Amino acid sequence: MTDSPSANAEESKKRPLETPITAEGEMPQKRFYRSRAHCNPLSHNDTFDYPTTPDDMDWNPHFSDGKAPTVLDVGCGFGGLTVALANLLPEEQILGMEIRAKVTEYVRLRIVALRKDHPGKYQNASVMRTNSMKYLPHHCEPASLSKLFFCFPDPHFKRKNHGRRIVSERLLSEYAYLLKEGARLYCITDVLDLHEWHVAKCNMHPLFEKISDEDLKNDPCVATMNTATEESQKVDRAGTSKYYAVYRRIPNSEAP
Repeated sequence: MTDSPSANAEESKKRPLETPITAEGEMPQKRFYRSRAHCNPLSHNDTFDYPTTPDDMDWNPHFSDGKAPTVLDVGCGFGGLTVALANLLPEEQILGMEIRAKVTEYVRLRIVALRKDHPGKYQNASVMRTNSMKYLPHHCEPASLSKLFFCFPDPHFKRKNHGRRIVSERLLSEYAYLLKEGARLYCITDVLDLHEWHVAKCNMHPLFEKISDEDLKNDPCVATMNTATEESQKVDRAGTSKYYAVYRRIPNSEAP
C-alpha cells in the first residue's frame, strides 16, 4: 500500500527544510556547498564560458581596478589559500580557479562577505569557475603571472588516468608560457607518489629550476601554502605528511 499524495504533502510540511541560500554579504556555511572532492577535467559533461583571447576578458566583475590576475590558485577548493594570499600579497591580484560550481559559489560568497566585514581589504581576491587544464591561455596573457599554486591536486592514482594530472610535460610548457621570467610555481600534496611525479616532471622541463630549501626560507608563501588550505589543515589533523616543491621559471636566455 502506498501513501496518498495528500499524506505525502502533509509529511513534507513537517520535515524541516535546509535551503542552501546565502544572502550577498553573509558568510556562507560550508555544509551547504559540499561537493565531490574531485572530478574528471577531461570530461565533456560540463560547459564553460571563456574568451577567445585574453584581450576579450573583462576583469571588472572580479577586481575593482579591472586589472588581470597575477597570481593563480589553481583548484582553489574552498578558498583558504586564495583569501590568505590576498592579505599576504596586497600588491598582487589573486584569482582562485575551481572547476566545481557549488564550491566556486562558496568562495565567491566568502570573498564578498570578507570585503563587507573588512572594508578596503580583499579587493585583490576573486574566484572563477573554469577548467584550468583547458582554458588558462584564454584568460591569461603570456608572461603575466608571478606565482602559480597547485595545492593538494587530485592524485589520479590509476596509471590510465595520469593524463588528468594538473602537472605534466604539456601543461608545464603552458605554465612556462604564462609565467614571467623568475616567477614561481608551487606544488604541495600529501601523496608521496604524486610529489615525486611533480618533482620528476618539473626537473625534466628546460624552463623550470628547483628552488633550494635554504632559499625558500625567505618565501612566506611556503608557510601559507602549508597551513592556509582546508586540505592542509585536514592533513595536520590526521597527523600525516605533506610534501612540497617550488620551482623558478628561468629566463629564456638561460634555457638549455
